[in-house]
Amino acid sequence: MTVRRLLALPLLAGLLAGCGIRATEVPTDFGPAPSRVHCSLVEPDVSTQASRGVPAQVFLLCRSSLVAVDRTVRVPEGAPDSQRRVLVAQGLLNELESTPSAAELEAGYTTEVRGDLSVTGPRGDDPDDTLRLSTPLKALAPVALAQLVCTFSDSTAAEGDGSVILGGPDEDPLRRYECTDEVRARPGTEQPPSAELTG
Repeated sequence: MTVRRLLALPLLAGLLAGCGIRATEVPTDFGPAPSRVHCSLVEPDVSTQASRGVPAQVFLLCRSSLVAVDRTVRVPEGAPDSQRRVLVAQGLLNELESTPSAAELEAGYTTEVRGDLSVTGPRGDDPDDTLRLSTPLKALAPVALAQLVCTFSDSTAAEGDGSVILGGPDEDPLRRYECTDEVRARPGTEQPPSAELTG
């Protein structure tokens, strides 16, 4: 009887030790930790609503993608279409160069469009919907060019067919650029598709 009791003691100790939670060997992957950057504004941005003008959108950078945000552009009443197109383009360019609002910065929005850029209309034999920047297009950072192409092609500054004709101050050939889903998703690596204008 005594021997049985002595043999039972290790078994009882093992059972009691097994009551705790053991480490598991099964991998548990619940994805990355939640990010505080949402790329969406919880509330409408009062600063953009306060100014009156033509409703428009600009494409800002957030989480390495381009995201459209609402803006307004001031255009004088009765401006001719040719002048109106350039005024809208300049207004959009100014918005791209401006620092995003506090709410947008908190949501993770930034812009890569830098410098004191300006835009003019066609010259010489340029097509009527040409927009010429004050800097050569090849001097722009890839993300900045993508921001400009997507913003202009999606506005009344272009013909509304999802493309925009851009040129610089030099004699480099004009190019028609398009904003695609791939460019919006990866503006740093996907260049906007373009074709040189001839004739």
